[in-house]
Formats: sequence, structure tokens, C-alpha cells
Amino acid sequence: MRAVLPGQPEASLQAVSTGYWDGRRIIVYITGNALAILSDPDTIHQTIYDNDERRLEAVAFDESSGKIAACTGATVRVYRPLGHGDDSLKWALQASFEVGEGSTPATLSWGSSEELLVGRSSLWLYDTTTTPPVCHWQQTLSSPAKAANLSYDSSYIASIGYYDRLVKVWRRLTFSSSEVLFDLSYLPHPRAITSIHWRKPFHVDQTIDNVLYTFCADKVLRVWTGADGPGCQPFNLWGKLDIAAAIQDEQEDERNQLRWAFIIGQRDIAHATERAVQEKGDDEEKEDVALQYLLSIANRDTELCVIFDGRGIMSAWALEIVGSKAKANNVDNVAYVRSKDFEFLKTSTAGEVPPHVEIIGYCNKNTSNLHVLFHHFDGKVEVFESNIADLLDPTSPPNRLVPRATWSGHSASIKKIVRNFSGRAIVSRNEKGEAIIWRHTAGSRQTKLVRHNVISEERHIHRICLLRGGRFVVFLHHSNITLWDCTTSKHTLLADCKFDVVGKPLCVLVLPRLRADLQSVAHIATITSERRGIVWELQLPMKNANGAKPEVNGHEEHLREFCTFTLDEAGDLAYVLPVDPAGSTPVVTGFLDVFARDVAISYTHDGRVEFWTARVDPQQNRVEWLSTSSMETGVTEPALVSGSTMKKAALVNRNRSEVTIWDIRGARAEYGQDFEGHNTVQDLDWTSTPDAQSILAVGFPYRVVLLAQMRFDYLNKGPAWAPVREIAIRDFTPHPIGDSTWLGDGNLVIGAGNQLFLYDRALETTAQAAGAGAGDNHQQRLVSGGMGIRVPPGGVRDLFDVVQKLNGPLPVFHPQFLSQCILAGKTAVVQRVLLALNRVLRFHVEGDVIDDYLGLDPEEFYVRDETSATANGRSDPSYLTSGPSFNSDSSNADEAFTEATALAICEKLQNVTLPQLSGHEQIQLVALTECAGVVEGQRRSLDENGARFTHFFRQHALRRGRTAGATAQMSWREICWAYHSTSQDVLAGFVARQYHGAASMLWGDARESGVFMWLTDAAAVKAQFEIVARNEYTKSELKDPVDCSLFYLALKKKAVLRGLWRMATWNKEQAATQRLLGNNFEDPKWRTTALKNAYALLSKRRFHYAAAFFLLADHLQDAVNVCLNQIKDLQLAIAIARVYEDDSGGAGPVLRRLLENEVLALAAQEGNRWLASWAFWMLKRRDMAVRALITPVYTLLETPVSTGLKAKLFLTDDPALVVLYSQLRQKTLQTLRGASKVTPRVEWEFVIHNARLYDRMGCDLLGLDLVRNWEFLRHVPSSTAPELGGEIDPRNLLKRRSSLIIQDLPLSPAAPGDMKTGGHAVKAPPSVFEEPDANSLLDNFGF
Repeated sequence: MRAVLPGQPEASLQAVSTGYWDGRRIIVYITGNALAILSDPDTIHQTIYDNDERRLEAVAFDESSGKIAACTGATVRVYRPLGHGDDSLKWALQASFEVGEGSTPATLSWGSSEELLVGRSSLWLYDTTTTPPVCHWQQTLSSPAKAANLSYDSSYIASIGYYDRLVKVWRRLTFSSSEVLFDLSYLPHPRAITSIHWRKPFHVDQTIDNVLYTFCADKVLRVWTGADGPGCQPFNLWGKLDIAAAIQDEQEDERNQLRWAFIIGQRDIAHATERAVQEKGDDEEKEDVALQYLLSIANRDTELCVIFDGRGIMSAWALEIVGSKAKANNVDNVAYVRSKDFEFLKTSTAGEVPPHVEIIGYCNKNTSNLHVLFHHFDGKVEVFESNIADLLDPTSPPNRLVPRATWSGHSASIKKIVRNFSGRAIVSRNEKGEAIIWRHTAGSRQTKLVRHNVISEERHIHRICLLRGGRFVVFLHHSNITLWDCTTSKHTLLADCKFDVVGKPLCVLVLPRLRADLQSVAHIATITSERRGIVWELQLPMKNANGAKPEVNGHEEHLREFCTFTLDEAGDLAYVLPVDPAGSTPVVTGFLDVFARDVAISYTHDGRVEFWTARVDPQQNRVEWLSTSSMETGVTEPALVSGSTMKKAALVNRNRSEVTIWDIRGARAEYGQDFEGHNTVQDLDWTSTPDAQSILAVGFPYRVVLLAQMRFDYLNKGPAWAPVREIAIRDFTPHPIGDSTWLGDGNLVIGAGNQLFLYDRALETTAQAAGAGAGDNHQQRLVSGGMGIRVPPGGVRDLFDVVQKLNGPLPVFHPQFLSQCILAGKTAVVQRVLLALNRVLRFHVEGDVIDDYLGLDPEEFYVRDETSATANGRSDPSYLTSGPSFNSDSSNADEAFTEATALAICEKLQNVTLPQLSGHEQIQLVALTECAGVVEGQRRSLDENGARFTHFFRQHALRRGRTAGATAQMSWREICWAYHSTSQDVLAGFVARQYHGAASMLWGDARESGVFMWLTDAAAVKAQFEIVARNEYTKSELKDPVDCSLFYLALKKKAVLRGLWRMATWNKEQAATQRLLGNNFEDPKWRTTALKNAYALLSKRRFHYAAAFFLLADHLQDAVNVCLNQIKDLQLAIAIARVYEDDSGGAGPVLRRLLENEVLALAAQEGNRWLASWAFWMLKRRDMAVRALITPVYTLLETPVSTGLKAKLFLTDDPALVVLYSQLRQKTLQTLRGASKVTPRVEWEFVIHNARLYDRMGCDLLGLDLVRNWEFLRHVPSSTAPELGGEIDPRNLLKRRSSLIIQDLPLSPAAPGDMKTGGHAVKAPPSVFEEPDANSLLDNFGF
């Protein structure tokens, strides 16, 4: 925590109390109906809210017991400390009791033995050691007490009335609990007494002579000491000090002489002197004259009276050897200093009466210098720290008094906090209509929020906005709008304008300036629930940037209605809010386009979120509005919405339990978290780092969670947002959070009750953090453990640094960057990176800095190598070859990458820690390096897609081996790579070896690898399926035929299954099953019997066996339905349909229905473009397969499909989609025709979108490579004569013709199909390369 504003101090004489107890300084003061307990100027320890709505009147702290007494009205409450540690120490209510009512505040004072004196119209002396406290003595007063102080040994009571010239001194005669007696005497003064206090003992248990200090209206300090002998006056006047004459200032008006005086006790002088000596070395101590003089003062029984005039002069007087037997009136001037440090009234104007000030001085033992508290009755406490030697030295340099903190805040609960655009000013509003403008200064040592203005409004403030750095504030009331000038500490009302508009005003928006230098003119707008709006023009009394003052004709009109407007296209508005500033500082351009700064975010009742910008047209007196981006989120009736200028939006559902984060520009959901019902979300605030990484503060009643964006991770499907800090305030205050907001430099302000908590960007990782709550302790696990950021124990990380670590460009050896390079076909680049890493690790010494680029030229990642060639010697126009291709010859390289090299790198990575990677990421790098070696060993038998699949399948196998019980399936992305590979036989063998040979592959293994999804050869599918069937039969010692029945019946090998049943003599179902299988199931009678058995098995929940009997009855569709609905295994349903229908000639009717009705519907619901592309290709709809990669799936289906949040998640995007799109679009004439249906703008947006994804993933070089080397299809004018079937020849779309494009278009005009694009199924291409027929090929020469 950077600072705390514990609340506005009450303007009463006993509002602040302090003491040194149990080795710590405790300061407690009253704010509203609460007690703020602090342990140092920057650390609040606890806040106690009184259940009584009346304000507290007095508070007192007992140094001997640590108890706190507070009173409000006629009720006195006593709080006792519980626990002793810094974290466990809290105060709890011990007892409460009633005293007499009165029109004046009560007074409180502690004595010895936990005795408490309460004064008002009477004096009450209570013993608080018992519960409830017992009143031992009561005395009625002739007039209400202004102050009543009990001496530290409880021997005397001194009391004064409000206008008394006599101090009543009550001397205690008995100390028994049964009867307490006092006698009374008077100490006369010439005028009214203003304050009294007793001399403090050096130690709490020390017995000293009682000394009473009295301050009088005649500006004289009088010192009273006890008298000897019985029957004498109990106190004699020991000496006095003329406070007014202590400071001589010729320029001062005698009628307005101002003097502030306070006493520094002997104990505090000793501790402060000891601290001053510690700060000086032995040599400096002897040579420092001021310090030696201070030592001479401290060595005598001396107390100091320090006097300020508030205008730069301080005078200090020593009261030496104060006691009944000492020499009387031994008062000496020890310092007279004139310094700007003492100009406390420099901000006040001439003739202004300064507020009353109470001053308290204290010094903690061995921990700090002298502290001075100035309690200003205008609502603040200023805390200064001083080296006492410098304070008393006239020759000392400035900074005698160093500001440590200013305690202020509200006197009632804060309801709203609003910031200006720059974050250098905020305004907070409480429930009673009081608004305080705070100025924020970055980088200062003092409290960073300074109270500038306090505006009290009786009318309800509906909305607030700040202008020009907080110098002007606008309040929107129900039917009025007001403009206040807060340039100086004295605010003035500039304008009050009535308005009338249809609907409820939802917001106040500050519109962009006409010119950057035009500061004197501003425009603000409000929009109502009925989409109506009003714009006001403000003429501000300030100079423009060019120094010119605004020209005003006639009388000055500061606020006028500029125009009205209607937002017809905004929809059914639920709310309109100003956007939170984030990202780079906007540039005033004057243009109205999507690049202009957003000023508002709107959301409708059905969840449509829209960003708006505006431009003021002064010539036509109008404002133009433009929607810059919008999205249907599907979150109906959102309770909260917040947006940033980076087009990020956060939504809270109607129950206030779930938070979702959306990228409105990219039309995707990036985060969703349900915080359960008891964690009500009540606030959302955006900010960003200087490099435009977003941070969202999610506010709950007693905590704030900071969510930081992270890099996209499509390989591990990692989260896009994660909590980096949790701030809990329950340790400081029981009051729930009212509101929070960000300041301009990443500091967070939280308002709870009367208080403001200011948190800086420091993330401490120690278990004990100074001024930190429980949430900060939790942050160590979140940041250093959950995010994989290496933080040294006890270290401090900057919030912006942590967020930058979670975002930004990755080092080239990061596993995610290398994986994306592999997907983009840059295997040779990956090998060069690993070889460079090998060289670095070979010569690495602990402490050496490892370069993010390993010494490689960044151009190697995005500059196209025109000399690179593929294996057949032809140039590939795809952007995939912008670096050396996978098959490029590396024999010219100085060092070749081999399996042995990969193993050597892995061995080094196990011994050397890479500082740029977390532990988990380094493990991933080891796995990736090993996989690269394995792929390199088989590179001559693998094509590009086969190498991709092999690489990621091997990584998957290694992950599964490390994680017990991990059975995740290969994603559809990897399945697509294998499906489009021409080396599937090699892949099938590789997959089998990963499962310890083909003889061990079970259905679970086949589902995990997706082998039946990507094998294209029907014979290979059947052969592999029969292997699985055999392994399912032999997987157990019993060899149960039930386990393999579904597989053999799908293969239509009933005879084999019957033979297996013949050997299952142990099974009680053997005889009946064998007899049943012996029948002819071509006969409808036996098919009916099989159906009956299938339904009976369904009722017994034997789903696999039921599906087998459906196949026995030749009801493939029912078997597929069981796999889908009961077994929940989509791959099993597809595999059975492929094997049973023999899809060598194309998808059968059941498989086609399965793909169209189930698979494509599932792909649309989940937004899975990989699955959709695969399904369309299986349906021989290759044009649609290409379009599915670039277009939302639900737009390609005739039947509308409802899409949920999952379909809008960022995981539905994947930059590898652009890789497959580039590869497939020029593979056949069908795919070229599908690509031709994609408009150039859609393709351009797709490429830019994927480049942004690369950037968000930290792979900026790959994004640069994509936009630099992407080749768009050539746009063919519509006037070109069609060549095939009345359509444009797809060959004309290519700028450079490929030498091999498969002709898969029908020669006759295509009949309308059942999909949107139409077309007939044609024969599938062979799984291995066959020499094409001359009539079916179109080569590079156009023959």
C-alpha cells in the first residue's frame, strides 16, 4: 500500500489520541462514526465503525493497557486489544455504558490501573478492569466540562469549562475501590483557559511529580507543580512563558497574532536525541555543534515548548528541571528559526481566518525521528517528521519538517469515484452529497492524493465529470447541470443550467476537442435511456495552449446548450458509460473514423456492446456520432459493463457473479469466470501498461482482484487472463468497498466507508509486507507460482513489469514461438534457433546474459529466401516458404541438426536455467527439442503436414507420460494436419509405436490419436479397426467377446465374433449368444430379435453392447445414435459409420447425416473451424472446407445453430488456420472456387486478424512475416468470360500458377446441393500420390 486516507478527522478537541504501547506507536482518531487506528503515517491498522449513526465526539488511548475509549452522545465504549503480532493485533469491544446526555461533547481521559474519567455535565470515574465497568466516583459540575484530564497516576483531576478562568483541580484522597474521595481547589487565570494537559512520565510505570500545563487566552503558558505539606494549595505556579512575545515579527498585525504551541515531553526528547545521534557518525557527532547543544538539553530534566506563527518562524523554549523542589521559572530560549518549512499558512488568502489547529508531538523509541501531528479543524491531519537536532539548528538546511502523510477523506461512506482522462485528478462523492476533488502527484514521497476542494451539494448528484486536469468539475443533477471552477482551493460556481430531455440521463461524456490547443472550450454530452441526447458547450476561464484567452462577447456565458441529437441505431439501451482511458495517449485529428478515440460504450438489454466516437461540428451546431465496433455478447441484462479505449469490454451477468472479458474489435470472448453467488461483483475498472497491455480491476465487497491479460496460447489452451494480485481490505476496515478507480500511473484508489486506500504498483513477495493486507500475501502464489514468473524471495516486482512479462514478444527459443514456427513451416528456422541455443549453452557460465535472439538476425524469420526450393525444385508461392522450407538442404550449414544434437541440447537444458522461461516452459522446451530430433530422424519419409502431426503427437505423448492419468485427445488441428498428409502410412506406424506397437493399441489409444479421423484410405481404416478389435478382445486375461463385439460387427465379421464366443466357455451368456449369432440376420425375423436385444441392453445401460446388436440388426443409424447420446463418443460413431458403410467411394448416407447434422452443428456451436473444415472435406465439399477456415461456421450452414460463449472464445481463433488456408486454397479447383467466394476485404481482415493474434501470442516476427509475404488471390473482373460451368475459371485467381492442381469439379453444370454453395460429391483423391491422368491435370502451362 502506498498511502492511506483514513477519513476526515472530526473537528473536536479530543478527536486524535496517541500513545506508545507494547513496543509500537498507536494513533487513533475519529472520522465520522468510525475510529481509524494507525501504527505509522502510511499504515492503517484497523477501522472500527460504531453502530450508532451519531458521530463520535471524543477518543482516548491508554498507554498502559492499550485500551481505547470512545464516546458518542451518552454512550461510552471501551475497546481492548486482542493478539500481539502485527497481523493478529485487533481491538474488540469490551463494554459500553451510558452517561448523562448533554449539549456539549463529552471528554475522556485515562489514568493508572485502567481507570477512565468521563466528563460532561458531571465527572464520572470508571474502573474498566471489570465488565461491565464500575463507576467509583461521580461529581456534578456547575457548567459542562470542556476538558477533564486525569493525571497519569490517577492522583489528580484537572477540569475546565468552556469559558472558565479557573482550573478545577481535584486531589484524590483515597484509592480504595469501596470509596473514592477527592477534595477541590482552583488555579486562577486572568482570562479563559484554552487547553490543559499533564506532564507525561518517562516510563508508563514511573512515579513522577505531577506537573500541569495550562494554555490561556492571554497567550501565556503556565506551568503548575505540586506543593509540599498538608493543607497547602495543591499546586503552585512554577513558571510561565509569554507565547505571543516568544516570536517577534515586525510585519505581523498585533490584532491577528497567531501562535501554535505544543509541548515535547522529556521522554520524546530523549528518544529523538538518541535517534539524531544514531544518524550521525562518531566523528560527525563530536563536530556537530547543534547536536552537542541538543545533548546538553536532553541530559537535563527538560521539556520543550515549541511555538509556530504559521508564517515561517519557530521558537523553542526549554523548561528545565520542572518540579516542586526545583528552581522556579527556569525557562530558556533554545532556538529561534526562520524557515520556509514553517510556512503553514502560505496557501491561505489575506484576511482569511485560519482553522483551529491542535498539535501533538511524539517520538518512538529506536525507530524514527520526532513526529509532529497538526490536526486542522478544516478536516485534515498533517504528519511531519523531523530530526530534532536539525529542527532546533538555525543554520540547518531546509527540510527541517518533512511531510510524511496527510490524513483526510470523507465523513460519510463513499459511493462513487470518478477520474479525469489523464488520471491526475479524481473526485469522490459520499452518500451525503459531499464531493471532494483530489489532485494526484506521481513519484512524490508524500501522500500522493492531495485534497484540493470540498464541494457540498444538497441536490442529488447523478453523474460527475472532470475537465482540464481536475480544474473544472461538472455535476449532472436530475434537471440541472452545474459547472464549478476548482482552479484554486476556493471553488466557485460558474454556471447552473436547467435542461429537459426525454428519458433518464445515463452518463456525462467529455467529447473530443476540436483542436489540441483549444483548452478554453469543451463540449460535454448526456445520453438518455430513450436514445436522446444533449450537448453543452463550456467556455472555461483559462488560456489556450497558444496563450490566447477565449473571446466572449457581452456577458460571459460559461455553459450553454449546444445541440440535441438522437442515437437511433443504438438499440434498446440499458446504459451508456464513458470509456476508461487505456493505451497510448490519443491524438486529436478532427477526423470521424474508426481510428478516432472512443468516448462512450453502450450496452443493450440483450447484451449488444458498442463503442462510440464523436466529432463536434461548430459550423452547423451539431455532433456526429460513429459506432467504431460492436458485438453481440449474448449476456442478457448485464448488471455491469465497462470498456476501455483499447476496445476491451468487461461484462457482469445479471446475478453479479460472473465476469466475462471481450475483445470487441476482434469479436471474441477472452475470459469467463463465475465467482459464485456470495462474491458479488460490484465494480470494473480498466487501465493499461505503457506498452498497451490491459489490466482489469474487478471489485467485490471486500476485495479487488487485478486481472492481467496474457499471451494467447493455442497449443496448451492456456487462459488469456489471469489474476496477478488480490487486494483485501477486510483487515483494515469492516466497511464494504464503495468504489475504486485507477490513477494515471497504475496506482489504484479504493474507497471504503470514509476512507481511501491508495495502492501502488509494487508487488511484494514476502509473507510479511509492510502495510499489506492478506491479499498481498496471496499475491506471491498468484504471481510467482501461478504465472511462472521467477521472483527472488523477498523481492518486489512492479505490476507493469509483471504484466509485460506475461505479454510482449517472446524470446526466439520460447517453446510457443518455436511451435508456431513449426506450424508455419519454418522447421529449418527452428533448427537454426536450436543450434544457436546449443552454441550459447555450450559456453554458458552462470551469470551470463542470454540474448532473446541468440545472436540471430531477426530478418531470418520474415525475409523470404528466394533461393529456397522444395524437393521437386519448384518455387512455392505460399507465404509458408518465407523462410527455408522443411525439406531445404542444410548441408551448407556449419553444423547440421541431428537427433544427437537434440539430445545434447536437452541434457544442457536440464542443468542450465534460462531466465526468460519459467520452469514449466523450460520443460516444454526440452520436450520440443526432443520432438524436433525425432522428426528430423524421419524427415525423408514425412511431408510437411506429417511432420507437424508427428511433432505435436510426440509432445502429447511426452506430456501424457509426465502427467499421471492424462488422457486428453489430440486436437482437431493436429487431426487436420494428419488428414491432409500424404505420408499417412508412416504416421500410422509412428502412432502405433507410441503405444508399444500395433498389438497394444486399444480404442482409447486410437481415440486419443484420432487415427480413424485422419486415415483417408478405406482399406487402411478397416485394417486398423480390425487391429483395435483384436486388441480389445485380448486386453484382459478373460478375453471377453463382449469387449470386441461392436468392432467386429462394424467390420461385418460376425463369423469371427461367433468363433470368439465359442471359446468363452466361462461366460454365462455364451450358449444363448452363440445360438443367436448362428442365425441369418438377413432375415427380418432375426433382425427384429437383435433389435429387441439391443433395447434390452440399453435399459441395462450396457451401451457398447447395445450398439453392437443394433449393427447386428443392420440399424447403423441407431448404433451411431447410441455412440453419440449414451456413450458420448463422437469419434466412435464416425469410425463405426466409416467402417460399416465402406467410405472408399465417398461418405455413406449415415456418415453423411452424421457429418451434416451432428459434426457440423457441433463445430458451429463450439466455433471449431478445424472440425468444420475436416467435416466438409469428408463430405467432398472442399470449397466449403476452405471457406470454413476463414468464415464463422454458423454462417455456412442452412440450419441455424445457437452459439454459446464457447463459440465466441478466443480459442476458436488460431493463427495456424491461415497456414492450412494458404495450403488448401490452391490444392484443387474446388478449393480455389471456395477461396473465390471469399471477398478480398474478408481475406484482408482475416490476415490482419491473424497477425494480431501472432502479436498477442508474443510471436511478433511471425505476424510481420505473415503481412509481409502473404499473397492474395488475384481479383478477376466480372466482365471476364466464364470458362467452366458458367463460372470464372479458378485458375485465373492465382498470380503464379502451381504445377499441380487437381481437377475435382464436375464437367456438367452443378445441381444445387444441400449446402449453401451447392455441388456434387466426386471421387476422393488417393491417400498416396498417383501419377495423374493428363486429362485431369492442369499444369503450369495451361494445357
